[in-house]
Amino acid sequence: MFVKNIGLQHYRNYGILRLESLGDVNLILGQNAQGKTNLMEALFVLAMTKSHRTTKDRELIAFDAPSGSAHIIAEVERKYGELKLELMLSPQGKKAKINGLEQRRLSEFVGSLNVVMFAPEDLEIVKGTPGVRRRFLDMEIGQVQPGYLFHLSQYQKVLVQRGNLLKQLWGKEGSARELLEIWDTQLAEHGVKIIKKRKQFIKKLQVWAESIHRGITSGGEELKLAYVPSFGEREEEDEAVLLDNFMLKLSQTRDQEIRRGMTLTGPHRDDLSFFINGREAQVYGSQGQQRTAALSLKLAEIELIHEEIGEYPVLLLDDVLSELDPYRQTQLIETFQSKVQTFITATGVEGLNTGKLKGACLYHVHDGSVEF
Repeated sequence: MFVKNIGLQHYRNYGILRLESLGDVNLILGQNAQGKTNLMEALFVLAMTKSHRTTKDRELIAFDAPSGSAHIIAEVERKYGELKLELMLSPQGKKAKINGLEQRRLSEFVGSLNVVMFAPEDLEIVKGTPGVRRRFLDMEIGQVQPGYLFHLSQYQKVLVQRGNLLKQLWGKEGSARELLEIWDTQLAEHGVKIIKKRKQFIKKLQVWAESIHRGITSGGEELKLAYVPSFGEREEEDEAVLLDNFMLKLSQTRDQEIRRGMTLTGPHRDDLSFFINGREAQVYGSQGQQRTAALSLKLAEIELIHEEIGEYPVLLLDDVLSELDPYRQTQLIETFQSKVQTFITATGVEGLNTGKLKGACLYHVHDGSVEF
């Protein structure tokens, strides 16, 4: 997979930008707040139709955009041919096109371009909140299994509706509670699809992450991943069993949920744990161990996507190389060189292993403009 060119119109601090003839390794240099991360974000948004930095699409549109909208356009070379991808962002919503044909659903567009983003905040995947880890799982699974996004979207809609009903049920009986059972069924039906896909994804990711982590640590550490569900057994994947367990748990916690006015069971409450040599990395791991685990996870993503779709994703390294020591930098660079198209941002070449980055295409960003 290879991004041949990219164009931006009124995206963040960019007016009109067109980058042609992109290389295998693209090094984007510039001081902070000039637009480096905005360019990386645009590639991510084109792949995922949403930002990794904000949930508010309005923030992606330049304040003075004449049409009140932003566009991201790129030509992507895939193993089965070239694709022209277009994404328009406006206050009314998003529109996506593949080779000029508008897609009925955004989930049909996701997967046209596959990316792996590694930024300093990704260290929070290991040491941060469960919400960060759930978002990581949702983003990555959605890229390779678009059907997952449908169930996730439906689950989130039901979750909101069910939550609204729970807030109204305190002190009530009868038909109102019967309505809750309808929402329970819908929540569980979509929820078990999400849980099953997450467990399968983690099992595959484990294989790659364990091997990569062992190599980075010269065999000194063993990394294990574990899904932590809000109900049932970690290893259970049978949908019928998961559905029964989900419905049982909902019935057991119903009175408590009504008192609190929120849904307490389901994939929106699940987590992912990391263990290094049998000890929980979030609790007992040093900062260096947590960084290595996060790096192993990102490198594992690259290989897993290749395994799933038959080609490598594009790698986005946003201001992260300088965060790694020389050894980890070398491990990362040697992984992507010659097989993964890579975009790297940095404030300068200081602290970078420039010997390993020879031949990279250099771009200098200043106040929303790019010089070659």
